[in-house]
Amino acid sequence: MHGPALSGWLLMALCGATGAYCLLRTRSGTERERRAARAEALMGFGMAAMAVPAALLTLPDWMWVVYAVVFGGAALHAVVYARGGGHHLHHLVGSLAMVYMSLAMAPGAAHATGGGHAGHGPGAAGSAGGIPMLTTALLVYYALYFLRSAGRLIPAPAPVGVPAGGGTGGHGGMTAPPWGARPELALACRLTMGIAMFAMLLTL
Repeated sequence: MHGPALSGWLLMALCGATGAYCLLRTRSGTERERRAARAEALMGFGMAAMAVPAALLTLPDWMWVVYAVVFGGAALHAVVYARGGGHHLHHLVGSLAMVYMSLAMAPGAAHATGGGHAGHGPGAAGSAGGIPMLTTALLVYYALYFLRSAGRLIPAPAPVGVPAGGGTGGHGGMTAPPWGARPELALACRLTMGIAMFAMLLTL
């Protein structure tokens, strides 16, 4: 039996909306930015599907293998570009974490690690068989990522004599960037997915 499904519904909606915005970001920016947006859209939609409450849909057993294969491919893709640093290293960790959760939630995984498999998604306490040390390491990584990203979202004080907002809009002669090209929203999306990943790892 699953625990309260509310957390699953919230994560599904949050990750789905984040994935949709990342998909919007693929329409603008440099090739590197579009590539990062595609990886983040895949991550958002994948996490939304993984968080679907069992009351709405029970995933077939083979779906966990599909998750592992898809995000294993995403991890290999991230390895190719990880030498450039930046978000690709974070994408690599995220993809590997998705592979890990897929394998941990697969039927039989819980029995192999001494747990009891009971379903999927947040709210299913004791539902998967993760490796405690690896789960803890990922939790620490995402906790630190949250603290670092949250600090970057705090706006810096405007210089003396410069109005708040930098004069963008109709009065400063500058137009605001389109919604798909706002760096603060992109960072907020990464922060959102980091929080969601932390919450999902807690269920292992």
